[in-house]
Amino acid sequence: MAQNKNTIFQVKSRNIVKKIFHQISDKKKASVAIYNNKLKDILNIDLEFFKKTSGKYKIAPENGKGKEYNLITNKVIFEGEYINKKRSGRGKEYDEYGYLKYDGEYLKGKRNGKGKEYYNNDLIFEGEYLSGIKNGQGIEYYDNYKYKYKGIYKNGKKWDGIGYNESEKEEYILKNGTGKVKEYNDFGKLIFDGEYLNGEENGNGKEYNEVNGKLIFNGEYKNGKKWNGKITKIDNYGNLTFDGYYQNGIINGRVLEWSSEKKIDF
Repeated sequence: MAQNKNTIFQVKSRNIVKKIFHQISDKKKASVAIYNNKLKDILNIDLEFFKKTSGKYKIAPENGKGKEYNLITNKVIFEGEYINKKRSGRGKEYDEYGYLKYDGEYLKGKRNGKGKEYYNNDLIFEGEYLSGIKNGQGIEYYDNYKYKYKGIYKNGKKWDGIGYNESEKEEYILKNGTGKVKEYNDFGKLIFDGEYLNGEENGNGKEYNEVNGKLIFNGEYKNGKKWNGKITKIDNYGNLTFDGYYQNGIINGRVLEWSSEKKIDF
């Protein structure tokens, strides 16, 4: 009998299913476990330990130091300490290309304590985490390692601190998650200019295209979402691709969309 994920569903006996599962390779175990979440009860296994972020990973040790690998590229995606099959203690996390994503502390599978976050090996954040999100003192960096934000985070949101432009000039101050904010991308282009409340966009604000700096939204935000106002979408070449309005958080009214060949009116 072929030992693959289809075989598992051709067998009705739970005991036989378990025997088949424990005889196949780790790679096929991951494939079977991911294929159907209902196998969790039948096989009495920790499916989350198999699934991970991209879906297919080799099995890491239950306790102590170990590594996880991407089964497709065979690159290390985590190396560090485990307790009860979960990342706990010091560890390093990598993306599928082998670039460092995180270097710091974990607890019960989540970032917890002090750590550093990277993008393409460039440091973009260092500070404190709690249950996987930024919480406590922290610093965000531009790709030239100058400050982007320095201060306190609360439940993943900027809360009490100072924001800077790419030249490290002070741009705004947040107190209790409230203030008038100007945010820039790593190329120094303004991408948001507006009001914050409770650590997110609330009130009047403007949003700009990250590449060409053109205005793409002008209006009101509510709880971090565009709520009322004019919205346009512009591609990186400056061409208008979408034009409309937000009303109570929903795009409303007459909307036009352009392709490279003709205008579509609907």
